[in-house]
Amino acid sequence: MKNRRLIIRSVILIVLGAALCYTLYANFFTSKEKVRVGSQAPNFVLLDLEGNEYELEDYRGKGVFLNFWGTYCKPCEKEMPYMVNQYKHFKEQGVEILALNVNEAPLVIKRFAERHQLNFPIPIDKGEQVLKAYGVGPIPTTFLIDKDGKVVKVITGSMTEKMVHDYMNMIKP
Repeated sequence: MKNRRLIIRSVILIVLGAALCYTLYANFFTSKEKVRVGSQAPNFVLLDLEGNEYELEDYRGKGVFLNFWGTYCKPCEKEMPYMVNQYKHFKEQGVEILALNVNEAPLVIKRFAERHQLNFPIPIDKGEQVLKAYGVGPIPTTFLIDKDGKVVKVITGSMTEKMVHDYMNMIKP
């Protein structure tokens, strides 16, 4: 009886140890970034609050400032006015902003957009499929996509107005 309990406990410890090793390996030694600089930006189709459809492929020939954000994210909120200001200037130069909201309630997004007078499209990533496809960890994260659909830079964290200006200049066609 004691031998049997010893064997069962040993097997359980081995399984738990293997699970722990796999978890550590998966979290610390594998790259979470799925979309890298130089790679083709994965296409997606998302809807905004009014039901308008946004497909990344439709923006070929333009620079795309693809920003992942949430209303609860203070750094996201801080950079929104900078994006609004720079979009006024760069939109006519062929740079588009797609500000993908990460799976929040439409009413919350609408109030936030009105409060900050957002002047660019806000597709909603329900279910976070695009977030996962791009390998986004913390938000805000912004992907700069050139006119050919290639990722030229990935920015994680909040940006200043000068940074937003310089990044939009970088992807101007």
